Amino acid sequence: MKEAGEIVIFVTASAEEEAHRIAELLLNRRKAACINIIPKVDSLFWWQGKLDSARESLLIIKTAAPLLPEIVDLVKSVHSYEVPEIIAMPIVGGNEDYLSWIDNEVKKG
Repeated sequence: MKEAGEIVIFVTASAEEEAHRIAELLLNRRKAACINIIPKVDSLFWWQGKLDSARESLLIIKTAAPLLPEIVDLVKSVHSYEVPEIIAMPIVGGNEDYLSWIDNEVKKG
């Protein structure tokens, strides 16, 4: 298992248009190497004491671990939700060429 240099971040958005705005912001600022958008995700969740649901879009963001705090701040600054889902997981392995590409495509600092 490798040390977490690269991560995957999941962000849900209210609509496909919002997901594209967030993706373009992060890519234009070179905070992500690649972002996949899954346009129609049915989400079920607890919100303000009751069970709720929404049709959302899911962003799958590939980036370098040191950029996580900045990405959280950027997403929160433009997101329509009061409490947006922004969760990160380490990449523990994979195609080393692809992982190096991620690290080379983002700007840290």
